[in-house]
Amino acid sequence: MPRGSEERTAARREEIILACAELYKRMSFKDITMKEIGNTITVTRTSIYNYFQTKEEIFLALLQREYELWIQRLKEIQAENESLTRAEFAAALAHSLEDRKNLLKIMSMNHYDMEENSRLERLIEFKTVYGQALAEVRNCLDKFFPEMTDADKQDFVFSFFPFLFGIYPYTMVTEKQKEAMRQAKVDYVYLTIYEITYAEIKKLLGL
Repeated sequence: MPRGSEERTAARREEIILACAELYKRMSFKDITMKEIGNTITVTRTSIYNYFQTKEEIFLALLQREYELWIQRLKEIQAENESLTRAEFAAALAHSLEDRKNLLKIMSMNHYDMEENSRLERLIEFKTVYGQALAEVRNCLDKFFPEMTDADKQDFVFSFFPFLFGIYPYTMVTEKQKEAMRQAKVDYVYLTIYEITYAEIKKLLGL
């Protein structure tokens, strides 16, 4: 494929993904359709199918993009710091997720549907980037805490990543949900993305 065609394809894919991200700020996953996405981009709605067969594939690509941005931030944390205490690393890792609300939102609500309704090749592309995220967190542990055993590092990674699925619903609470909690007399402490993540990472690091 000529380079111009590759660049045009990449640009159109990115336009579709960004359009989906913008819609997701004000609409739910179930309400977003291929037609809605098509109405906000420069290419025709039917042209979307040249790049994505389902809306789940678009969301999977959006999630992949969010992981890629997070991976870049993890690399920056390593490049910017020769060493970090466990508390400092917990703070840095927690802060790295504050700007990744879409990552946390999509993970918490639509992960299974996206994977089930995407082509195998799209899923492989996503899983490759997901694997890179796992590896980059492990790289952070390798750099900052060489005293940790391999088993400890593996336990951290495979405890931390499942935890990510619960961050969004526990921190991005609507007024309706808060009112329901009040009327149900549930004594609940509302935390930010940073606060809940920082607390969890400290526990995982034994602080």
